[in-house]
Parts: sequence; C-alpha cells; structure tokens
Amino acid sequence: MTDNTQQAAASGPNSVTPELPTQYAPAEVEGPLYERWVERGYFEADAKSDKPPYTIVIPPPNVTGSLHLGHAFQHTLMDTLTRRKRMQGFETLWLPGMDHAGIATQNKVEQQLAEEGKSRHDLGREAFVERVWQWKEEYGGRILGQMRRLGDGVDWSRERFTMDEGLSRAVQTIFKRLYDDGLIYRAERIINWCPRCLTAISDIEVEYQEDAGELISIRYGEGEDSIVVATTRAETMLGDTAVAVHPDDERYRHLVGKQIKLPLTDRRIPVVADEHVDPAFGTGAVKVTPAHDPNDFAIGQRHELPALTIMDEHGVITVHGPFLGLDRFEARSAVVGALREQGRIVSEKRPYMHSVGHCSRCQTTVEPRLSMQWWVKVGPLAQAAGDAVRDGRVAIHPEDMSRRYFDWVDNMHDWCISRQLWWGHRIPIWYGPDGEVVCVGPDEEPPAGEGWTQDSDVLDTWFSSGLWPFSTLGWPERTRDLEKFYPTDVLLTGHDIIFFWVARMMMFGLYAMDGEVPFRTIALTGLVRDEFGKKMSKSNPNAVDPLDWMDKYGSDAVRFTLAKGANPGADVPIGEDWVQGSRNFTNKIWNATRFALMNGATVEGALPAPEEMSATDRWILSRLNATVAEVDALYDDYQFAKLSDALFHFAWDEVFDWYVELSKTTFMAGGHAAEVSRRVLGEVLDKLLRLLHPVVPFVTETLWTTLTGRETLVTADWPADSGFRDKAAEKEIAAVQSLVTEVRRFRADQGLQPGQKVPARLDLTGTGLDAHEAAVRQLLRLQPEGEGFAATATLPVAGATVALDLSGVIDVEAERKRLAKDLAAAEKEKAQATAKLGNEAFLAKAPDPVVAKIRTRLETAEADIARITAQLASLPQA
Repeated sequence: MTDNTQQAAASGPNSVTPELPTQYAPAEVEGPLYERWVERGYFEADAKSDKPPYTIVIPPPNVTGSLHLGHAFQHTLMDTLTRRKRMQGFETLWLPGMDHAGIATQNKVEQQLAEEGKSRHDLGREAFVERVWQWKEEYGGRILGQMRRLGDGVDWSRERFTMDEGLSRAVQTIFKRLYDDGLIYRAERIINWCPRCLTAISDIEVEYQEDAGELISIRYGEGEDSIVVATTRAETMLGDTAVAVHPDDERYRHLVGKQIKLPLTDRRIPVVADEHVDPAFGTGAVKVTPAHDPNDFAIGQRHELPALTIMDEHGVITVHGPFLGLDRFEARSAVVGALREQGRIVSEKRPYMHSVGHCSRCQTTVEPRLSMQWWVKVGPLAQAAGDAVRDGRVAIHPEDMSRRYFDWVDNMHDWCISRQLWWGHRIPIWYGPDGEVVCVGPDEEPPAGEGWTQDSDVLDTWFSSGLWPFSTLGWPERTRDLEKFYPTDVLLTGHDIIFFWVARMMMFGLYAMDGEVPFRTIALTGLVRDEFGKKMSKSNPNAVDPLDWMDKYGSDAVRFTLAKGANPGADVPIGEDWVQGSRNFTNKIWNATRFALMNGATVEGALPAPEEMSATDRWILSRLNATVAEVDALYDDYQFAKLSDALFHFAWDEVFDWYVELSKTTFMAGGHAAEVSRRVLGEVLDKLLRLLHPVVPFVTETLWTTLTGRETLVTADWPADSGFRDKAAEKEIAAVQSLVTEVRRFRADQGLQPGQKVPARLDLTGTGLDAHEAAVRQLLRLQPEGEGFAATATLPVAGATVALDLSGVIDVEAERKRLAKDLAAAEKEKAQATAKLGNEAFLAKAPDPVVAKIRTRLETAEADIARITAQLASLPQA
C-alpha cells in the first residue's frame, strides 16, 4: 500500500480493516472454504425445484488418473459456467463421476500382481475383478480430491461411476435394444491390436509417432511378369494374397488377372485392379495383406481374396517355415535377409521416418489384426447425430468446428466395441451347446443348463461413457432427475475427442431418448500447451502438475490463467510467469477491497441519486453497467478469454487504478461527497466481486462476505445491467485520464521517480475539470507553486496547461548529455536504414520481409528523434 493509501485510510471512518488480514493467503482460505460450501449444500441440485434447470455432466476422468492441466482447464470453464447460472437463478446441476478405464485399470492391478509373482490367470476371473474393486476403493479416485482443490462446484451427492449398479443396468439395457434392432453384430474385421495388453483398442487409444523404420522395395514375380512393391513391414509379405494396381495404369495392364510368384513361399498370388491404389505413389503397385492392414482388408473384400493370419496375439509368426516362432520385429529382419539372399531386394531405405501407431497405455507398437469382434452398425445412428447439428437442435461452438464433426459422423465406420479384458461391462451374450446365441437384458435370467457360456469379452469403455448424459440421471428408469435435468445444456470438452466421445454420446442419446438430444450446445476447447506452444506430456520435461502451481500461487491464480487463455477451439499456451501475473491480480483485488473497507465502503442503504454523485462516481457506475453487459454477451458466446480480459481491465485499470485513486482526495476531504463515494465504491465492489466470482471463487467469496456481511456469494444474485449510462461523465474522466497519463509520461521522460514531488501550476480554464484538480495533483505528485516558482517546462494537454518547475529536481546537464547520446544513436539508425532503402540493388535482391523490417526501423528511428528532440527542448535553459 502506498503512503497515499495509508494517509487516506487513516482519515477514513474505520482505521482497522474489518476481518481482513494484511495479505491474502490462499493456502489458509481455500480448503476450509470449499468444505464449508459442500457442507452447506450450495452445489446440490433439487429436482423438485420450480427454477429452470441448467445441467452439465462432467466428462468422466479415468479412475486411475490424476489432475493434469487439461483437466484443470476444462473444469475451470465448466465451473465458471455453472457458478454463473446458479447465481442467475437456475437450478444448476454439475454432475461428477469417474470412468472405470478398462485397460488402464486392469494394467494397474496386473502390475501389482506381477510384483507378487502372480498373474490374473492365477486368481481367475471373479477373484481378479474383486481385486480390481479393492484397488479402486484404495487407490482410485485421487482426482476427485484434486477437483476439490481446484474449487469444482459439483454435486457430490450425485457422484457416479461407470461400473456402478445403475450405470451397469443402463449399459445392459442399451446393448439389448441395439442387438434386438440389428444394430449390434459379431464379425471378423481388422482392428487395432496391442500385443502387450492383448486386446483390441480404440482409435483414440492409438498414439501416432514418427518412428525411424525402413522402406524395403521387393520384386515379386519373374521377368516381364515381375512387379515391385514397397513396404515398411516386410514380415507381412508372408500373408500377402494379391498385388493391386490401378485399373488405368498402363504399366501393369498386361499383368492384371495373372498370377505371380510370392517370394519365400510356394504360393502364387493374383494381380488385381483396384481404384484404391494411387498410381503416382511409389511404383504404383501395392502388396495386399488382408488380415494385417485395414486398407488391404477392404481390397480383399472387394476382390474376394483369402485373408491369411500370419501371427498370433503376441505378435509371433505362426506361418510354417524358417520364420515360425519369431517375434514380428525379429521376423522383419529375417525376411529382409532372406529376400536379399534371393536377389529380390530392389532398394532399402534406412532410416525411413514414418508415422507408426503405439498403444497409449504401454507404448507397444499396435498391430492391425483380423479378429472376430462385436460391432455397432453406426450408419443410422451417425445419420441422426449429424442431422441434430444440421437442423440446429445442437449448436457447436466455435461454429467452424462443425465441419470436423460432420467429416467424422458422415464417414463413420462401424465401431468395434469388444475388448479382451476382464475389467469392464461383460458382453451380455450367451452361447449354447448347439450354436445358439442369446442376448440377455437386465431383467432377464441367462440361459441355464449344461454347455451355456457367456462371451468372455467386455465392452469398450467408450460404450458406457457414451451413455453418460442420461445414464447418470437414472436412465433407463424415468427418474425425477432425468425429467428435470435432461437434456443437458452444455457439453464442454476438448476438440481432440469430438470423434471418439462426443459423436458416441450424440448417437446413443438420440437413440435411447427417442430423438431427444443429449445436450443443446457442444463447446469445444483447445489443448493446453506450454508457453512456447509445445504439447505437454508426461514424457516431456515441460509437463506441469497444476497442484504445484496451486500450492505456490493459489487455485484462483491457476483458474484465472486458464480462463484468460481460453479462446474457443484454440490451443492454450501457459507458463508459470502467467500464473504469477494472475496471483498478482488476486492480490490486487484483495488489497484494493481492503483499502475500500478501511475507508468505509459500504453496501448499506440505497444508492444515491446520480445528481448527488460526482462525475467520477457516475463514470464508474456507467462503466460497471457496460462491463456487465459485455461480460454477459461474452458468456453467451463461450468467449472465456475475452470475458476474463474484460473483467481484468475493468477491475485493475478502471476500478483500482483510476476510481480508487481518484476517490482518495474525496475520502480525505470527508463530508457528504465522501459518503456518496463510499456507497458507490461499495456498490462497484459488490458487483465486481459477483462478476469475478465464477472465475476466481475463493478470494471473491472471502472479500464479498466481509464487505456485505452476507452468508455466501455462491448463491448471490448475478449482477444485472441497470441500463444506467453517463456518456458525459465518461468523456470527462477520459480527459482526466489523458491529462494524468501525458504528464506521467513527461515525468518519466525527464527521469523523475514516480513519488518525486514537483511544484506545478495547473490551468484548467475551459476544460470542465476544475473539480478534479486536487485528485490530479495527488496522482501526479504535484505541489502547489510556492515562492520563487519558475516554470521550466509547460505542457498543453487535453485543453489544460501544466507548468512545471524542474529546477532543483533533475540534473539538467546530465539529462541533456543522456538525451544527446540517445539522439545521436537514433540519427545513426535513421541514416543506416535510409541508405539501405535508397540502394536499388539491395531492394531488388532483399526478400520483402527484410525490406519491411528496415522500413519499420526507419519509422521507429524517426519517432525516437522527434520524441528526444521534444524532450531536449523542454529542458530548462542553462
């Protein structure tokens, strides 16, 4: 706090700050405050309420997970939305829960068992699943406690888990319906297979990396009937059943329909014509391995080619011959060596950088594999999901992300939903001794008798999370919660899972709820990156634990930093310096409110009439209402970065740096004007803290309850725009700001310290700013002109004249020498830039960006010369 603030505070009605320490300590405030919110039930929604509903279901984090910056980012935005709606009078439900994370959780428990020298097969299926439940109770759900640290205003009484009884019933119900409607079937198709986890995995569980591999060009056939193909997976040639070329490729037309010898085998394979082949890529010919590549599988289907599986689930070669029993990577080298011996290698390129899929859980290279699996026929479901956005029932923000959504749902392939795991929702299909297949619903008894067995696979985790918006509310029962809170209002999630989760929720919601959409708005965010724009990951040193920043700077600082970077759909760069800046902002809010309380700011009594207020009071109220309107509009457009920026600048620039500073002289003077300003300051802080609360809930709750004496800000009314505007007052204060800013700039140019006092004469004649002279003098540290006053500099600003006596305040000669040195440097820079721009030969060769940069240097140098010349002219003459 400045000396001025101390002086103003000392003359106010309260010389001791009521209940507020001198410094804000987040660690002492946040934990107890959050628990009080939860204990008092502020976040619990009432399905019996007559209030309009507002619902968000939290994207369920994995039970194995911990809070990372991506979680913190999205949770901050969801909490901001729900806190504001609660204040606006909506019956607000933000529903929490966790996903059972099939592969990740099973891996955790299997690792535990391995440390004990056991495997899941030693326990058996039932005992293993029981062991997983024990792990979940002991270790799972760490992220829920971390959500409390962040301040998530979720309804903990409604917490759900994708494997709990109600959600399991929902899974079995929708599986049965889809099966009976012919939308779930079993078929042999190509899937992503992890040889380490021994299960099919979804596309989102495949991480693509640039690997240094090899590109081997191999000659198939003999003489004129030979053809060259290239591959990065030479071992798969053992399963080739054709070579494909484009039907219009003249180079190979004579080979189409012929059989050529497949090297290293006794087989001959056909050359087929297929439009999938790009004749301009490589040799224009591709080997076809239907059992080990999705594109080859499609070619095989079109041409009725056999599909030969050449490796088992561990990635070990099963083809009889010299490669039998080799791991796929060992076989790759062995196959290339054998081809080399036979003179079949045309070229070898190493290293060959190419994109390779890896299992996100264990980083094992994924193997495309032909496998019998369960599938969802997505055609009609995807059509409905696309139509719901096209006809406006669901809006996507930002709108340009709609194209990515349509690209996915309009071209969606059938979805593999079976996983070869033990932890998860077991597929409710039973097989009889005579080939019978029975799907069992939740209220049905499975078939009894000898020879009946249940399918051993479980469902993809995304199957159960696809039901999340309605299963968490009690579906398939018609519960009070479902009636009140469905459809949900907003799904806020990252654009990276629009295909994998968003589309699935749309499909299942529309199907299960008879055409009712699962949410009215899809608000898509970007991904959190480091301050240099690089992706954060556990394997990189740039990964940040948000809890560390919360410990250091407070949860509000982390939240505000994340919200301030949240432009719709755009990635969010974040660095620790930015969190420090947000911490400074929360400290500024604290100190300014503390100063206001010390000076008697109050919310008691009616707000005085405008005619009783000063122009400064009317200006800040006018700006307050304009800010309320602006923030409301930005909320409606999910512009979190812009609304945070608007709040930051209104609070820091207009309220704290201008209104509070301009009001200090009024407080010191006392009287009726001071009482009016105290009430206005209380009004402004009351509404400002309400506006800020959804983004920075902890510091605002502490300050607001102290300011108002009321119970909580969580359920307080959201501020409304009263419609009050005073353009004349805004113009008047803008003139004051211009006057103060220009004189401050001059003082800085003269090397004066901010607190250094200078004798000055103010002539405000005709400006209408006479009432502000005391405040202007205080802000600029200008003393009244005394005896012997001699103006050494005169500044005309905003219609006013400010005459300053700098004699004895600065070392004129030293300042003149410094400025002369700066002027010489600027003139030299101008001369160099002018010479280059006047050189025709240089201009003819130099790239446009280089020329533009030199032009900018010239403009900067000319501006510096003008500024320094003016400063020299303003110095007192010797």
